Amino acid sequence: MKLMLVFGIMSVVLACAWAAPQGGKDVEVVEQTYENTGFDGYKFSYTLSDGTTRTEQGTVINAGTENESLSVKGSVTWVAPDGQSYTVNFVADENGFQPEGAHLPK
Repeated sequence: MKLMLVFGIMSVVLACAWAAPQGGKDVEVVEQTYENTGFDGYKFSYTLSDGTTRTEQGTVINAGTENESLSVKGSVTWVAPDGQSYTVNFVADENGFQPEGAHLPK
């Protein structure tokens, strides 16, 4: 189960990397927030100068039990080289990685 969560998070990271700007353009962080809520979880968001945005919130479920796990919810938006904007909303929890997006098959 933890392997599926790690795989899901890595998939989002790779999607962001693949969506990185092409052509050697410099991209700057326009806005960034991060909140470590201690052992309960975390929240972060950022906006880049190329139009990429990312938000994510992780929450510990069943803290202190044998069934303790992390539930992660978030979204990432980027602009493709053709100018089209894409958004993936996702949940990664005990049920695995669950992405949703208008461009993704159902």
